[in-house]
Amino acid sequence: MSNLDRQATPTVCGGRGFVAAEPVRELLSPRHVRLGESTEVRRLLPNLGRRMVGAWAFVDHYGPDDIAGEPGMQVPPHPHMGLQTVSWLHDGEVLHRDSTGSLQTIRPRELGLMTSGRAISHSEESPKQHTRLLHGAQLWVALPDAHRHVEPHFQHHADLPQVTVPGLTATVILGELDGAASPGTTYTPLVGADLALTAGTETSLPLDPDFEYAVLAMSGEAHVDGVPVLPGSMLYLGCGRTELPLRATSDAGLMLLGGEPFEEEIVMWWNFIGRSHEDVVQAREDWMTTTRFGEVEGYDGGRLPAPELPPVALKPRGRVR
Repeated sequence: MSNLDRQATPTVCGGRGFVAAEPVRELLSPRHVRLGESTEVRRLLPNLGRRMVGAWAFVDHYGPDDIAGEPGMQVPPHPHMGLQTVSWLHDGEVLHRDSTGSLQTIRPRELGLMTSGRAISHSEESPKQHTRLLHGAQLWVALPDAHRHVEPHFQHHADLPQVTVPGLTATVILGELDGAASPGTTYTPLVGADLALTAGTETSLPLDPDFEYAVLAMSGEAHVDGVPVLPGSMLYLGCGRTELPLRATSDAGLMLLGGEPFEEEIVMWWNFIGRSHEDVVQAREDWMTTTRFGEVEGYDGGRLPAPELPPVALKPRGRVR
């Protein structure tokens, strides 16, 4: 999914100086962003004071939206570099096209994983014949320097492993959780899992104390480590945890995100992740004037133009505490 903000601002992310080295309970509120004509997203990452969780660098939550009789999601072809996109749905379907020739309809609790590597472009749209509701999350994973120029590719996994205990089903989207490993390709140690809890459940999940974690609330009413987390908000949990206490007061849906703190400092602007201001300047120029990002075949409409870059260069800065 694209960042459609026409006032996109370069953001410095990464570096262990931004990481809480001990368990914390930091509730993050979203920023509301329009995505096309009929979709509004709640942006949780990057957030003021919290830029990344492991390699997770961007989190949008949208819906549930009633799109009966409406076009739904309509995101024209746009570029990415230096990252992976993760499409995750609870309701609805999204048709993915990209410049490698991929064409795939993604449905609830199926993994759509696009690795941009050096350069890719793609579009996302609700099919012309679509279900009434659209509800999901779009996430980006930053690629480490050693892999950020890999060949672009797309993966679709309809069957994902699950961890089940009474009242909880955890679907492993990426990485590994309690011995269950996703088939999706990763380039840093991380985890992403969809947690479905039934009303009245009180349980816990094992965690890796070397990872930092956050929980995104998708639906229902749940308490995470004693903190009520409402849909569209995210609780940052820091590092040093060996388990995650969960309690659901209604049927609830959560997403667990975690990973080793991302040591490299990166510059993220619009739909690009680079290592310098010059990286994103060049990527913008290439999107507007060259064929570096390829062409998306079959989309009914034009490409998304890049916004203007701010006049002042932004470079990765020293780590802060």
